[in-house]
Amino acid sequence: MHILVVEDDEVARDYLAKALREVGHTVDVAGDGLDGLHKASTATVDLVIVDRMLPKLDGLAMVQSLRATGRKMPVLILSALGEVDDRIMGLRAGGDDYLTKPYHMSELLARIDALARRGAAAGEEGGTKLKLADLELDRMTRKVLRNGKKIELTAREFQLLEFLMRHSGQVVTRTMLLEGVWDYHFDPQTNVIDVHISRLRQAIDKDFEKPLLHTVRGAGYSLREDE
Repeated sequence: MHILVVEDDEVARDYLAKALREVGHTVDVAGDGLDGLHKASTATVDLVIVDRMLPKLDGLAMVQSLRATGRKMPVLILSALGEVDDRIMGLRAGGDDYLTKPYHMSELLARIDALARRGAAAGEEGGTKLKLADLELDRMTRKVLRNGKKIELTAREFQLLEFLMRHSGQVVTRTMLLEGVWDYHFDPQTNVIDVHISRLRQAIDKDFEKPLLHTVRGAGYSLREDE
C-alpha cells in the first residue's frame, strides 16, 4: 500500500517509515499538519497515519479537513493521549482507528492490515488491486500474478512494480524511482535501479509472449502494453 506518515518527531517518523518500507509498503512522510493535508489531498494515498499533536495544523484538524474534501482513505491516529474521551474525539474527527503511544510495531502493522481489509470490503477509494493487461498486483495479500501464474518478488521488487503500475503508460524517470521507491532525494551513484529493473523484468516478462516493462532510452522506464 501507499502510506502517508504525518509525524513531527523526526526520529519516530523515520523509524516508522523504515519499518513500513521493510514490509513492502510505499511510504511518504510529512512533518506538520499542513504538509500532511496537502500530500493526503493531492497524492494517491491508500492510508494515512497521523500523530495527533502536530505543528501548524494539529492532527485532528488535519483529519477533519481531509474528510471535508471528500477523501475517504483509512486514517490511523497515533497519540500519547489515551483517555476514552481522547479516543472518542479522534474517531469523531474522522479517524478510523486510534492507537496510543507507546505502541508495539506488530500491533500497528496488524491494525494497518485490518484497515486495509475494511477499506477493500467497503469499496473504499483506491482499493487494493492494480491490473495491467494480464498482470495483476494485490497490495493487501502482496500477490502478483501474470496470466494466472504466481510471480515471486522480493519486498523491494514488489514496491518497484507497484510504483510502476501506479504510473502505467507513463515514462517513469530514475529520479522518480529513487524518491518514490528508495526514498532517496539524491543520486547515490550506484546501479541499484538497473539491478532491480533487470530482476523485475526477468520475473514479469521472461516467460511471457508480450513484454510489459520497457526502457525508454535517455528518459527512464515505462510499464505498458504495446499494441
